[in-house]
Amino acid sequence: MLVNILVKPGKIELREIPNPKPSYGEILVRIKAALTCGTDLKAFKQGHHVIPMPGVFGHEFSGIAAEVGKGVKNFKTGDEIMAVHSAPCLECSYCRKKLFNLCENIMHTKILGAFAEYILLPPHIVRQNTFHKPKNLSFEEAAFLEPLSCVVHAMESLDIRKGDNAFVIGSGPIGLLHLLLLKEKGAVVTVIDKHKNKLLTAKDLGSDFVLIKKNKFADFIGFDYVFECTGIPEVWEASVNYVRRGGTVVLFGGCKSGITVTYDTGRLHYDEINLKGTFHYTPSDVKKAYKLLCEKKINVSSLISGSYPLRQTQKAFERLAKGAGIKYAIIP
Repeated sequence: MLVNILVKPGKIELREIPNPKPSYGEILVRIKAALTCGTDLKAFKQGHHVIPMPGVFGHEFSGIAAEVGKGVKNFKTGDEIMAVHSAPCLECSYCRKKLFNLCENIMHTKILGAFAEYILLPPHIVRQNTFHKPKNLSFEEAAFLEPLSCVVHAMESLDIRKGDNAFVIGSGPIGLLHLLLLKEKGAVVTVIDKHKNKLLTAKDLGSDFVLIKKNKFADFIGFDYVFECTGIPEVWEASVNYVRRGGTVVLFGGCKSGITVTYDTGRLHYDEINLKGTFHYTPSDVKKAYKLLCEKKINVSSLISGSYPLRQTQKAFERLAKGAGIKYAIIP
């Protein structure tokens, strides 16, 4: 089969390797669509600690069951399926506390390699986080299951109500997914970004207000919810400046481990601001994201800026590195 290898930052090679054979409980998926994402882009530009190089990469995908291993009960060869690239072990101390997104093994047992003709799903993912793709959903839309699950998890513990004011910092793919889900919940959403073209997209997707730079809000006490979607330490620090007393700041964008940020203790203590970290997703989040996609509750297809064949994956990432586009679909 053909597979894209991230050899080093800035260099992707298409290589041929043997087709994997599914063992007990596994499914070999023929990829129909794989999506680029911010983590992939970071790895392409500068490397990433969870994506070994040289190695396969890509983890947002959908496809067709090409071969089903013994012991798989709910899927058969030819089924159109959608899945995410990880699932909890259900045995570690965090899983026993039902903190499935913090599973001690989840990052060690994830799968990569969606920018290829095939990908092999291991039993724990088949059992927990693999679903039948409905006919009303395109393969490109179905590939949004993984990133949407992350955004669902970020909002799962929040009581977002119709009319709440939400502020999304960053209008990349994740920021725009936050926008779409917030609008589905009935929130009034403001998006800020330094790129005017991305803000135009946010406006087209339903953002009530967009900001190209920091503004002072007259007669405004602050936002009920602030979602930081850039992963820039300085923006993490600034995010508390936009939230009202008693409001919540969700720190979604990941900074490199070891980086520290500083907050005004008075704001956190006397204004009772909630700072919330968020990471990954649980099987429950994946099921909710699956339902949102199947019911067409949000228009994810509008986030796809174009498509490239497998042999032009490098070109897709070069365009993203230049700030062109939101997400690209890689079609084998």
